[in-house]
Amino acid sequence: MKESVLRVARKPRPKIRISPYAWAKLLYLRDAGATEIGGFGISAPGEPLLVVDVELVTQTADWASVVFDDAAVADYYDRQVEQGRTPSEFGRIWVHTHPGSSPQPSATDEETFARAFGGCQWAVMLIVARGGASYARLAFGVGPGGSWEIPVEIDYDMPFAAADRAAWQAEYDACVQARSPLLDDQELEEFDSARLWPRENAWCEDGYDAVFEQSV
Repeated sequence: MKESVLRVARKPRPKIRISPYAWAKLLYLRDAGATEIGGFGISAPGEPLLVVDVELVTQTADWASVVFDDAAVADYYDRQVEQGRTPSEFGRIWVHTHPGSSPQPSATDEETFARAFGGCQWAVMLIVARGGASYARLAFGVGPGGSWEIPVEIDYDMPFAAADRAAWQAEYDACVQARSPLLDDQELEEFDSARLWPRENAWCEDGYDAVFEQSV
């Protein structure tokens, strides 16, 4: 008698997809100055891992870290909600750049991701290095939790808007303040304190996002 074999269909491995528009904007912002820059990925409705835009908030940056202005983050959240988006569409994908060739998270990156997003149902840390390499990690804060690295893919099959370099540069100029690498003792102490930004689970104050579970 032949033994029957039960085959269970496996879901495809999650990956983060980025529209050509969002990717072009991110690369432009990455190369607009000598420092790191950071912002949020905005997802398509119903597709939490499809990034269709990237938006900066007011920040102070140096070659190794970025500190967002808390009031600017609050304003960003308010604007997105007014446009009809939910936090899962605009506040779960933390995007930032590295001035060097490595996209691997630094100790500061890991601390920030754990502190700001550790209480979220899910979140993504996406890093793009100036050398062109990228890194993404998907983390879950529900059930047993856990995280794993996921591929980054530019989705050229979707329609996308034309580049708008003038608008991107204006956004960069309005949001990014570079901090001099030559700090006196007082400035260094203030900057080290600011790097404790943001408060714990600052961006995880919403309910469970069922659409994410359905999409991945």
